Amino acid sequence: MKGLSIGVIAIVASSFAWHQDPARHGAFAGRWVVPPEGDAAFRQVYALEQSGGAVTGRVINATNEQPIVDAAIADGTLTFATVAGRPPNERRTEYRLRPSGSSMAVTLIRPGRDPETVIATKGSVTAGDAPARIEPPALHRVPANGLAKTPPMGWNSWNHFRARVDDATVRAIADAMVTSGMKAAGYTYVNIDDTWEAGRDASNRIQTNRKFPNMKALADYVHSKGLKLGIYSSPGHLTCAGYEGSYGHEEIDAKTFAAWGIDYLKYDWCSAARVYKDEEMQAVYQKMGDALRASGRDIVYSLCQYGRNDVWKWGPEVGGNLWRSTGDISDNWESMTRIGFSQDALAPHAGPGHWNDPDMLEIGNGGMDAAEYRTHMSLWAILAAPLLAGNDLRAMSTETAAVLTNPDVIAIDQDPLGRQGRRLRSGGPIEVWSRLLSGGKYAVGMFNRGETPATIEVRWSDLGFTGARAVHDLWRHRDAGRFEVGYQTQVEPHGVSLIKVQ
Repeated sequence: MKGLSIGVIAIVASSFAWHQDPARHGAFAGRWVVPPEGDAAFRQVYALEQSGGAVTGRVINATNEQPIVDAAIADGTLTFATVAGRPPNERRTEYRLRPSGSSMAVTLIRPGRDPETVIATKGSVTAGDAPARIEPPALHRVPANGLAKTPPMGWNSWNHFRARVDDATVRAIADAMVTSGMKAAGYTYVNIDDTWEAGRDASNRIQTNRKFPNMKALADYVHSKGLKLGIYSSPGHLTCAGYEGSYGHEEIDAKTFAAWGIDYLKYDWCSAARVYKDEEMQAVYQKMGDALRASGRDIVYSLCQYGRNDVWKWGPEVGGNLWRSTGDISDNWESMTRIGFSQDALAPHAGPGHWNDPDMLEIGNGGMDAAEYRTHMSLWAILAAPLLAGNDLRAMSTETAAVLTNPDVIAIDQDPLGRQGRRLRSGGPIEVWSRLLSGGKYAVGMFNRGETPATIEVRWSDLGFTGARAVHDLWRHRDAGRFEVGYQTQVEPHGVSLIKVQ
């Protein structure tokens, strides 16, 4: 999932002499906390040790801890950086820390964003620490829940609304799901992502924050529309945005979700990475799988751990109905195609009740054009991927609605055989993918990833056919005719021709 957290700032040492030379008097030592915003439990951490002018340490976020690099002190200001990711996708964040009375002014400089200054105050020596480790359970198989026989379809709040989602927005989206034709097209789930949480009561029941005054009433409203409500949590103590997670409270949270009327849980690894190793993911996700099974309610279980640790090999074993097979998607051509066209090898692991999830749809969010969004929808349908819209359904254009509700394309995605599509061939900018459908039919996607129009052909021998075959064009909504040897068509740049071969 996409993280919001900036962390708590931890700088380890002892006394402060603000009016003195900070390089000589250890002014940048100590554990410093940036107060969280709104109902979040955690915001920002840096951890440093100072010996004269030499500074070492780490930055603590909700989801990870990163060592600092290139630390230097000049003119009373400490500068350093952290580097996330690996080449060529490294993300460097620079920090400037300057004493300000009894606090610390911290300026963050991130690529593509305006500088942000926050004020940190001195915290305890344990501020920002991860909780004590709870040993994960021994592995066993969680019985299948019988849900998601076809890939789940619905909407998720994160891509468009992020932390702005609230009760009124979710109700309005549920209304729009009905009036826009999305419900009639098969979209069912209205899923609240991160930032709804607000700590726990005296009985350790998780609470909703001021944005969601009554989750049970909200679920009742969504259900009254013939739709289902989804929610979000983490196996860690914090969510990606720094809100309350389910760590150590899996059973009570699952029962709370069931009592509210929740129908879908997205479970995001996030801060669990600060407690557990990737090799322990299966046991950690199994714990919530068991809790959901014991909750007394049918709840679709969505594992969100970015395709790490070969989740497709063990997702069904923990009761998972779908699992993220990639990192987070962004609303641009490069991100969508990099993710979508990387899924070929995972096809054997998908089927009714358990699906590879290349992340949510970006259709309608404005970062791609109409041809690119048709490619997005076509590729996800070929991949038998969950179709979770991420746009604002209340202000959806006719063009966006036509892409999201195309009945022929949705029928490919929802085909009951549940066979994920495979790459037939690729060369240069051309990709040809096929998907076996029930009744022995095939869907074929002819994709042009290039910058100029291209003529693309599929031959029936590639599909194991002989003789003439009828072709239906799923975006032009017409029968293209019968063809003896194969089918050929011109495809626009970044476009697709999606056909069904009878």
